[in-house]
Amino acid sequence: MKVRRIVANIDTQDIAAAKRFYQDVLGLDLLMDMGWIATYGSQDKMTVQVSFMAQGGSGTPVPDISIEVDDVDAALDAMKAAGFAIEYGPADEPWSVRRFYVRDPFGRLVNILSHR
Repeated sequence: MKVRRIVANIDTQDIAAAKRFYQDVLGLDLLMDMGWIATYGSQDKMTVQVSFMAQGGSGTPVPDISIEVDDVDAALDAMKAAGFAIEYGPADEPWSVRRFYVRDPFGRLVNILSHR
């Protein structure tokens, strides 16, 4: 048996609110929309990972989701321009990551990062 994919499922009654954050700002594609579920993602091959954390690093809370981007500063600018409040960072972490925390429309803490 081989794991092929890991999917984060976020409970909400306002599925349409995901579009602004995940599609409009982060640039993910709408892969499926059945009314009761909207799935955003990319057709690019990605590494399968699941992390178990006692803290978020640098004294931060554990984020609900981590999203790696190719340009964290561009993502930061896009989040600010869209009116999303930055809760941490941007920070250059000692483990060679530049990142910031932001809450999505559902209150989930999202760690947006790039490896340096």
